[in-house]
Amino acid sequence: MSVLVVGMSHRSAPVALLERLSMDNAVQEQTARALLEQPSISEAMTISTCNRMEVYAVTNAFHTGVNDVLGVLSEFSGVELAQLRGYLYVRYADAAAKHLMRVAAGLDSMVVGEQQIIGQVRSAYQDAADRGTIGPALHALVQSALHAGKRVHTETDIDDAGSSMVTAALDEAMRLKGLTPDASLEGHSALVLGAGAMSSLAATDLGKRGVSKLIIANRTRSRAERLAEHARAAGVTAEVVDFSARAGALSRVDIAVSATASDGFTITPEDIPGPALLVDLSLPRDIDDAVAELPGVSLINIEALHEALKHSADSPMCPELDARGQAEDIVATELAAYATEQRVRDVAPMVTELRVTAAETAQTELDKLRSRLPGLDDGEFGEVERAVRRIVDKLLHNPTVKIKELAGTQSKVSYEIAIEELFGLTGGKDTRTGLAGDDGTHYEKSSLAGFCERESQ
Repeated sequence: MSVLVVGMSHRSAPVALLERLSMDNAVQEQTARALLEQPSISEAMTISTCNRMEVYAVTNAFHTGVNDVLGVLSEFSGVELAQLRGYLYVRYADAAAKHLMRVAAGLDSMVVGEQQIIGQVRSAYQDAADRGTIGPALHALVQSALHAGKRVHTETDIDDAGSSMVTAALDEAMRLKGLTPDASLEGHSALVLGAGAMSSLAATDLGKRGVSKLIIANRTRSRAERLAEHARAAGVTAEVVDFSARAGALSRVDIAVSATASDGFTITPEDIPGPALLVDLSLPRDIDDAVAELPGVSLINIEALHEALKHSADSPMCPELDARGQAEDIVATELAAYATEQRVRDVAPMVTELRVTAAETAQTELDKLRSRLPGLDDGEFGEVERAVRRIVDKLLHNPTVKIKELAGTQSKVSYEIAIEELFGLTGGKDTRTGLAGDDGTHYEKSSLAGFCERESQ
């Protein structure tokens, strides 16, 4: 049994499709119940937000599990299977665990480092637990992911990553206008396309730089109005226009910022009325690269910004890049701990079965011995019984300890080394070969513990 995630996010699908798969609590409960009715699935949890829809399931077969999840999603969303397959991503086993840890850490969010998602993961888990669709496998995974996310938010500066990206992009825009980053934008106006997290950060940053007027456009006008209200509350003049009127607004501003994560371009060469300074804060891109070929048009986008700033030691983005690196390191550490714990947990039933079988075998032989030696009184036979059980316990002690040690490593172990390690044998040699790394390299070590110590360094 392994964890499977089948999902769709702002990175893989258009907003319109995400909206069709969005689930309220009632639909999430119906979906979870339907998933558990599938013979391949034993646990299920859904995460449904404005930017993602993901199903986490414990399945006994990868391909069957994927098809069962797809069938349920298609049934409850009304989206054809063929369309779903074109936008969904699939992760399995350790890859699924890593994905949830990155989600909880804010590394997979539209605004890197945003903290809302860790609360959404926790709520999704609690809802699934209340419905009874969570079992030990998903419980262990979610707890590990929440722990990884908490570490990332408390031990790194990832929370500032999104604002750092916006700051760097607008600093570059200031430079292109011949201004220093700390100069005032008083007397300048700006167009902001979108009303999500990144657009809000851009509007806030522009307001702090002293911009005289903001024009805001969003597909859902009510969200644009809400962002404009926040701007006005901060003392910035703000106007809302229909999203369809965005091209006309370009002629009225000195800078335009787009952060919509649309499935198509928000600004194309046909929209440009003349010289323009454009900032694209979306991945995938909002603004057609072809606009940069027009005379007097400058375009700043995230991909180009990242590439330029990776090589600049004095870049304001360096803290953000460092935070990402630190966050990824934490996720890798937590993933390794989770994977080791899962491998050890997976062999626990085997260890229990080994001990039960040994105890039953010992009892059977003791019963036979009792019938063959009727002359032994209860005290004498009790001594024999205790001796037999001590022998069994001593013979099993080393194997049960070593089974867990072997399970806790990802190294390949030969039959020879397994037998020697399980039963504490030396094979008449001081050193042995047979422990192989993932690259096929064989190591000479006198014990498994020595190998593990070497590998951990």
